Amino acid sequence: MIATKEALALAEERGLDLVEVAPQARPPVCRLMDFGKYLYEQRKRQKEARKGQHGGQVKEIKISSKIEAHDINFKVNHIIKFLEQKHRVKVTVVFRGREVSHSERGRALLDRIIEMLESYAVVENAPTLDGRHMTMLLGPAKGLPNRPAQGDKPA
Repeated sequence: MIATKEALALAEERGLDLVEVAPQARPPVCRLMDFGKYLYEQRKRQKEARKGQHGGQVKEIKISSKIEAHDINFKVNHIIKFLEQKHRVKVTVVFRGREVSHSERGRALLDRIIEMLESYAVVENAPTLDGRHMTMLLGPAKGLPNRPAQGDKPA
């Protein structure tokens, strides 16, 4: 344990700063360091931590309530690609004309998509009808399974 005046003199002699590390401790804990360099390294670590995070992008896929089976598979593959890139996906069923009176078709379609994506996605917002659109929000599942490469055949 060193007196404050001695610590300040030592810091000045070495060309460093006396920085209080733990002010709540008794006696307060101080450290000799280059404070500018410390701040620079701290900002650099924060920037590096932010680099690994995604901005939480939400991708949207729109489909009609009268979509064919092949087209559903095509759209589901797009959704899987987005989920593998850690994006959230908003799936929207668009009703045209009087189709909105048969909203159960849209609900069945979204339920089918949920079933197809059960190992890839987590439903964040359940399907809801808003005017002529029925939407749901999907997020990537924790442990996404590996898909076979484009030319490979599934086992």
